[in-house]
Formats: sequence, C-alpha cells, structure tokens
Amino acid sequence: MEHVFFEDLKDKICVITGGGGVLGSTIARGLAAAGVVTVILDINEQAASGLSGEITNETGVRSYGYKADVLDKASLEKVQEKILAEAGEVDMLINGAGGNSPGATTRLEQITEDDLNRLDEGFFGLQLEGFSKVFDLNFTGTLLPTLVFTRGMVTRQKGVVLNVSSMNSYRPLTKIPAYSAAKASINNFTQWLAVHLAKVGVRVNAIAPGFFLTSQNRFLLVDEKTGKLTPRGEKIIASTPMGVFGDPDDLNGTVLYLLSDLSRFITGVCVPVDGGYSAYGGV
Repeated sequence: MEHVFFEDLKDKICVITGGGGVLGSTIARGLAAAGVVTVILDINEQAASGLSGEITNETGVRSYGYKADVLDKASLEKVQEKILAEAGEVDMLINGAGGNSPGATTRLEQITEDDLNRLDEGFFGLQLEGFSKVFDLNFTGTLLPTLVFTRGMVTRQKGVVLNVSSMNSYRPLTKIPAYSAAKASINNFTQWLAVHLAKVGVRVNAIAPGFFLTSQNRFLLVDEKTGKLTPRGEKIIASTPMGVFGDPDDLNGTVLYLLSDLSRFITGVCVPVDGGYSAYGGV
C-alpha cells in the first residue's frame, strides 16, 4: 500500500490495546508501514513484546510491547508511565481489546415451540458471570484505556481515539447477546465522547468490522473436524455481498484514514468495513 497520503502520521505514537491479537497485530503492522510508532498492549506479554520486536526489525520503525490489563486502571496507569519514559507522549489510541466467549453464547439461535423443554440452551441458560465477562472486556476494556490515555491528548488539545466496534452493534447476531450489546454500547460511547472532546481537538471515531475469522469466533464459523464452514458460517457468507470473510489487512486503509489529518473534520462516526453486509437486505 502506498502511504503518501498519510505523511502526517509519521513518528506519531499510537497505543493499541489487544495489539497481540489477529486484528490488532495486523493494524499495528499497517501503522508501522506508515511510519507510526506503535505501542502494543496485551494481556499476553509475550505476544506484545514479540510483535513489537518483529515490527521494529522488519520496518526499522520503533515499536514497544507491554503487558497491560484493560480491566485494571492501575495496570494501565503503570504502563502509561513506561510509555512516557520510553516512547513519549501518546498521540493516538486504538481500543482493540475485546472478544466473545463460549460462556456468553447460547446453543439455540431461537426458541421455538419444540425447544420448550430445553430453555437452558437459550437465553435462560446464560450465566451472569459469562455475560458480564464479555460485556466488561469489550465496553469497560474500551472505557478504562480511554480514561488513562486521552488525558494527555486533552491537555495538549490534539489527539485521536479509534474504537473497534462490530457489525453486531447494528444487527445483533443470534447466540451472542453479550458481545452484541457491548459493541452497541461502544457506538454510543464513541458518539458521546466525540461531542465531549470536540472543542479540545480530540477526535473519537470507530470502525465496525464485518466478519473476519479470529480465535474468538472460529469455533462458531468453522467446523474444527472438517475445516468446512458451519451452517452459521454459510449464513454469514450468504449475507455478505462480496461473498468472503474479510482479511485483517482490509481494515488498514480505514484505520489510517480515520487516524490521519485527512479525516480532521470527522468525529463521532462508526465506519463499517464489512463487504457490504450492512447494506444487504437478504434479497
């Protein structure tokens, strides 16, 4: 990809939570290719430090990796001190930490008359612990890093926050109510914070990826024994006009645009990156 349009991003410092994951790591590499200094935060310290080392070796652009828990404000504040000492002031924040869990997933897509004797396989079988875990990871895991890393941006009156939402925020999928609800809350929070910070030069936007195969959703979309799509995976492909799952690299253009000065008059939006899923009515 030619990055001539994103010269203003060179040497800017961007924190990426969940940076060691499939989507986060791809975004980090895309940013480094544009000259952005990446600070990769992940609960898995080895994933964060390993990726940062690879990026520095491959691109020659500085990259840092630290362990951090997005659900622990003290953990984030501690790592912020390291970032300020070793990398510098944070210019941009990508809230990429998130995901779903089998513990917050129903076995039934819908409850029918034939299912009245197995209600616990649907909504009524959800446990608060599992639901809360997924909601907290996605929403609170966006809120806390934003609280920690945007204070400096506000003080300097310049910065960008990019939240990672999902197509589930617009059209909730069956089986995953906690994930869908959490991502919908991120959209609302993005709009609220964008208004709140608009007059001090900090922009807040989000992207809503469509369907990408990741470690969190693979068990729902691909049969681990045959390697073929599950009926659910087939439904998604049938509802995606482009007819394929997204490649993680497909996010990079939108991410770079929303972080750069090319979008300096854009705040409070959530941009779908979904192969047309959100535009398709099924017929």
